[in-house]
Amino acid sequence: MESARVYADGFTSAFVKEGDFLEFLKNREMNSRWETKKSKKIRFVALEEDSKLTTEMKVKYAEDGNEDIITDTLENTRLLLKAEDMAYPVRNCAIKTILDRARISGNALSKVEKPVLAKILNYCLQVASGDALLRFSEGKISAVHGGDSTDYAVLEIPELFKRAIEYLNANFPGNTFAGGSFDHSMVTAVWELTNQDELVETYKKALSEHGIRFDEVKPALRLSSSDVGISGANLYPTLFVGKDHGIITLGSPLKLEHKAGATLEKFETQLSLIYSQYTQAIKNLTDLLRIEISYPVNCMAGVMKRIGISKKLTFEAIDLFKAQNGEDPCTAHDIYYGICEVIFMLQCDGADGSKIAQMEENVARALSVRWSEYDVPGELKW
Repeated sequence: MESARVYADGFTSAFVKEGDFLEFLKNREMNSRWETKKSKKIRFVALEEDSKLTTEMKVKYAEDGNEDIITDTLENTRLLLKAEDMAYPVRNCAIKTILDRARISGNALSKVEKPVLAKILNYCLQVASGDALLRFSEGKISAVHGGDSTDYAVLEIPELFKRAIEYLNANFPGNTFAGGSFDHSMVTAVWELTNQDELVETYKKALSEHGIRFDEVKPALRLSSSDVGISGANLYPTLFVGKDHGIITLGSPLKLEHKAGATLEKFETQLSLIYSQYTQAIKNLTDLLRIEISYPVNCMAGVMKRIGISKKLTFEAIDLFKAQNGEDPCTAHDIYYGICEVIFMLQCDGADGSKIAQMEENVARALSVRWSEYDVPGELKW
């Protein structure tokens, strides 16, 4: 699955076949590279409509049929990175690492005019020390990491997913690819661990003891990673529940950050811990069956606010929960399933893979909250 607009900041792609997914990642890597530059030698320039610089960049990129890369940059960051007399368009997902490298932060930075932002960045980088590691991808800069030996560690994404597949095939035979997604900030894939019922046997027994029935409860695994500083190489135990394969995130991820010392061999070590990690994650979910909640609507709202879910999604999930369960006392397990509905809501709204993956992480935080703190009577307030 290819697209002529893969260079675009807003490009996303979804996959139903494992082979197509791996081939796509391989092709993206062929059109990407890493380069190290001195941080204090990097400069930023604002890209403005109809300016001489913009015209020159369009002409230059048009020589290779890539003029649309400049047009897309004008519609998004409106920034160029200059290093050693070369200028490169900056992608949206690079902004976080650029600000980190310049050691500045604040909401106001997103509101200032681009020429002002460029000046601020340049002032800060003039006194920066060490190297910067630049990620070039599909004609743009996607990240500016620290480039010293103690900073960012590169873990090539195609190789991560290839090794994950090899491990799953060897240790979880019969696993099936349940889908993958790509955008310039994150890559994600999910596998159903078919024929691994022993992973969920104790959970299904606990559900039965509490009078809860599902047509299907299947273990699954999600791998997410990023080249742009928003995710390590992270493995997430997950459940598929019901005929529609609703996603129940289990938390307890195995995380390998892109920091000095991170290697593909350490990632393989993380893979070897999947079974034990899954056992612990299932225990955490099962424990929710024993937590009684007297005021489920207030509790659900309080927990969702605590874990960072928007007011709009929270009240949509609460309305659905009330329609399905009413407002009578229940368990934290019931409420957690209700909270997980926001993942399905995002999917229905066409959210990209990185947003869904981030929501799964947010939802999983509910597994570790102190539920009794939110089980309070009174009028529901936000």
